Amino acid sequence: MNKSTKEIALSLFRKHHGRMRTQQALSSGISPRTLYALRDAGEIIQESRGLFRLADKEPSSYSDLVQVAIKVPAGVVCLISALDFYGITTQIPHYVYLALPSNIGKPRFKHPPLRVFWLSDKAYQAGITEEILEGIPVKIYSVEKTIVDCFKFRNTIGIDIAVEALKQSMREQKCRLDYLQRYARINRVERLITPYLEVLL
Repeated sequence: MNKSTKEIALSLFRKHHGRMRTQQALSSGISPRTLYALRDAGEIIQESRGLFRLADKEPSSYSDLVQVAIKVPAGVVCLISALDFYGITTQIPHYVYLALPSNIGKPRFKHPPLRVFWLSDKAYQAGITEEILEGIPVKIYSVEKTIVDCFKFRNTIGIDIAVEALKQSMREQKCRLDYLQRYARINRVERLITPYLEVLL
């Protein structure tokens, strides 16, 4: 690998915000030989199978979310991962909680570990926002949709987590009541969440 080949490859990585999948690298003109030579030289780091980042690009606290966004473009960060992103939970997510439409199969990779939830088309589409993390667009549900989803999946994650998030988001004025009620209707948990709202309002 000569110097110009190396610099061209590294500049392509920088153009892609320091991260590229193997297929992206190859389609951008980086040969497999150059890609693995950069890895062996310590210029890039293999974060997981088929995903590389520049060695001088330090992973942030959102690194797992970014990796999943690159690997699963249809995925939407949800539940405890989204609560953690918004700072309205005391829980520490040990997985990336990810919502997918019902017609997409489970992604096949080990890292980062996932917990996947399949939603109907209407529930999946509702409340999607986009955050730019480490230069990468990441789909994540809004605060209100996240809280409503927590009530919907209360038997999986625990009703106490849903109630805690609702209380904290209302206290910190992060939650818009009209949006919350709209998503509660879509998720069919309006009757469940209303008594908690009446206590808080």
